[in-house]
Amino acid sequence: MPDTIALTMLAPLALVPAVLFAIAMPGKRPRSLPRLAELSALAAFALTLGGLAQTALGAPAGIALFDGPFSLALRADLVAASLAALVGFIGWIVMRYSRTYLDGEAREGAFHGLMLTALAAVLVFVQAGTLPTLMIATFAVGLSLRKLLLFYPDRAQAQRAATKFAYVWHGGDVLLAIAAGLLSSRFGTLDLAALPDAAAATGLGLAGTLGIAAIIGAAALKTAAFPLHGWLTEVMEAPTPVSALLHAGIINSGGVLLITAAGLVQQSTGAMAALVMIGGFTALFGAAVMLTQSAIKTALAWSTVSQMGFMLLQCGLGLWTLALLHIVAHSLYKAHAFLSSGTAVTEVANIRRPGPVAVPSVPAVFKSFALALAIFAAIAASFTAAFGPKTPQALALGAILIFGVAYLVAQGLADRAPAQLTKRTAAAALAAAIGYFSFQTLAQAIWGPVLPAAPKPTDLEWALLVIAVASFGLVAFAQALFPLWAHHPATAGLRVHLANGLYLNALLDRAIGGFRATTTR
Repeated sequence: MPDTIALTMLAPLALVPAVLFAIAMPGKRPRSLPRLAELSALAAFALTLGGLAQTALGAPAGIALFDGPFSLALRADLVAASLAALVGFIGWIVMRYSRTYLDGEAREGAFHGLMLTALAAVLVFVQAGTLPTLMIATFAVGLSLRKLLLFYPDRAQAQRAATKFAYVWHGGDVLLAIAAGLLSSRFGTLDLAALPDAAAATGLGLAGTLGIAAIIGAAALKTAAFPLHGWLTEVMEAPTPVSALLHAGIINSGGVLLITAAGLVQQSTGAMAALVMIGGFTALFGAAVMLTQSAIKTALAWSTVSQMGFMLLQCGLGLWTLALLHIVAHSLYKAHAFLSSGTAVTEVANIRRPGPVAVPSVPAVFKSFALALAIFAAIAASFTAAFGPKTPQALALGAILIFGVAYLVAQGLADRAPAQLTKRTAAAALAAAIGYFSFQTLAQAIWGPVLPAAPKPTDLEWALLVIAVASFGLVAFAQALFPLWAHHPATAGLRVHLANGLYLNALLDRAIGGFRATTTR
């Protein structure tokens, strides 16, 4: 046993008493269980905060739960502690919200127990020190989340969504098991800290390469990457706290898996290229479909698809610290968005939306992109002078982000735009560039010593960088010009196809028999 155990490792245990209480009282208004569930989640959050402070000050040792060929262990590093604190905070907020949201439901007690079980499994997952630990934790997450998706078991849409989720999620579990077998046969260990050194010493070989490919496949499935993304957009039949926990925490599992195995994954150029292509396309596809959705929760779900794709892109570029920062920011934002979605519906219904303030011309759009890129280049040069050179991957990602701001700048440069709008949009571009490099510098200072640095781009990676920047730039350019061609007949047809996600979800339904849902209790 180590002399000092990180407090974050005790956080899942803090949830066990409330889970046992829920098993004994699964029904309506189970006395003090809702309050106990919230207090348990608060205790777990407090432990993760203590563990984060511990790790930042003194790096406590990890702990092995079971030794052997398929050992179980938890690790204690700043990445694991940061993720545990994030999960603990979101879990506490969601459980606090659930106290009143689920009050009076027939299976209220069971709901609290399932939510705490899922939360405990995610806390284990983000601290896993070996692949078998990851596998057990993510399998438990899948089981508990499927039951939560079926909280209203008589609803056919809930049954269909749970069926598709189970196929996709546990398909990722199967790929993780395959990866474990391949990596164990090649390197003789499944310790996530030892695998990168073993691979560097002996080379990946065929088994190692295939093992990494299986990890990439598992990560893609667990982040609802294209084309198996459909289940994530159909989970609205579950209670809102389930959606909040799913979109703010559980869906990040693929990214957490990649970041945890970053040192190993980065040794395969093909795996990194695959992540760039899968992530980039998923991000563009999800964003395009999101813009056509009228329902707030559905739009948020498609936003998650796009954001998870962007996170995979960041991992493929080797920007691991930015990918981790993305997980933190997206989790906090999406938890707030789902938990406040009811209020948002009311507010939006009372707002008269006049449309774009100013419609930009083609020359104005060209000027906006040139201005946004010029501001970005100036800020990049300033941060390079102050903090050292930036990697090509970081510059490419920054250019992609600034394209989104260029859309706002285009409105500010429109002929009929008020001067105040012009100043505001230019300030937005400046703030975005400063914010990007500031957060990048901060993330690198916090997690850089733990995570591998971005690799020097090869010819293939240079080509992918150019394609990614050009693709995002073209889409942003088309979006800025949208008011000019929005009324064209072809646009109406394209909007219908996009609103239906290009019908890929229907194909997935047919492939797995999702239309033939049966009542599950």
